[in-house]
Amino acid sequence: MRYIRYVCIAVFAIALIAVALANRSIVTLKVLPDEVAGMFAVNPSINLPLFVVIFGGLVAGLLVGFVWEWFREHGVRAEANKAGRNVRKLEREVARLKGTDASGGDDVLAILDKAS
Repeated sequence: MRYIRYVCIAVFAIALIAVALANRSIVTLKVLPDEVAGMFAVNPSINLPLFVVIFGGLVAGLLVGFVWEWFREHGVRAEANKAGRNVRKLEREVARLKGTDASGGDDVLAILDKAS
């Protein structure tokens, strides 16, 4: 299974290198379109290779997706933490009840103690 993973990583790396080599031309990224930039008299831009723009877009999309998913699962994590606290509380209560002496008159607890 480890070798299959290494082969997949190698194929993915070769594909990324091929995309980078095929898209080495320089492109200009502008923050605003020319028409809108004329109204504000500001037109910031930067020149980058196209593969940097492509990979940067992929990384930005992954980060946005991870953050979105983390916020979406907040309710599930909170509910799991609450259930975990409840389980620990019940375990402490069971341990406390097992530690008490059942010979005080409660027949049900005495039967349970004899069974364990």
